Amino acid sequence: MDTREDFNRTVQLLSALALYAHTYGADPAFVDAIGPALAVSLPEPPPGIFPPGYDPTDGPQYPGGQP
Repeated sequence: MDTREDFNRTVQLLSALALYAHTYGADPAFVDAIGPALAVSLPEPPPGIFPPGYDPTDGPQYPGGQP
């Protein structure tokens, strides 16, 4: 499996979990356990996903955020 396929599959699983979390009868303990595990397993984004020079820490300060 190549990096791009692994990244896309993990993003799809996270998306499906987000949809499940908002369905009637969803198990919040399952979502709380699986969500972080999927997020941690998210590999480094393949080249070309973000524009050159993209910095995820750059941007406006949000209320309650770090100064």
